[in-house]
Amino acid sequence: MTEETLSFDVMQIMEMIPHRYPFLLVDRITECIPGKYAKGYKNLTMNEPFFQGHFPNNPIMPGVLQLEALAQCSAPLLMCLPEYKGKLTLFAGADNVRFKNIVRPGDKFEMYVELLKSKGAISKSHAIGTVDGKVCIEADMTCALK
Repeated sequence: MTEETLSFDVMQIMEMIPHRYPFLLVDRITECIPGKYAKGYKNLTMNEPFFQGHFPNNPIMPGVLQLEALAQCSAPLLMCLPEYKGKLTLFAGADNVRFKNIVRPGDKFEMYVELLKSKGAISKSHAIGTVDGKVCIEADMTCALK
């Protein structure tokens, strides 16, 4: 039996998670094998509200929002499995977070999240955010399902 690779547009993502503009930070999930990994992206424009104040004349995507985008990208890892359908995914923690490069307007922030383990309602994953193939953020994340 082969594993089915799924993809989701923004409307389907909004069916999985409760986030909405301006806090929906994933535009598309390009690949997802539930229980294994997910890939997605966020296209950034100067119109993002956080660029207006972070920082004037030097717009940078805040690191905490990069981390949140990675957490949102991880939602389908479990949400697409029958036993977790309809549950709410909550970001519960992050370890080993490293910021390595800046994310700016005009960038395509690409995300890769690999599920490391899942036990009951708690899951652990490793996430990487890149722009043009350069790592911008790397983190180990914990999520809880409610």
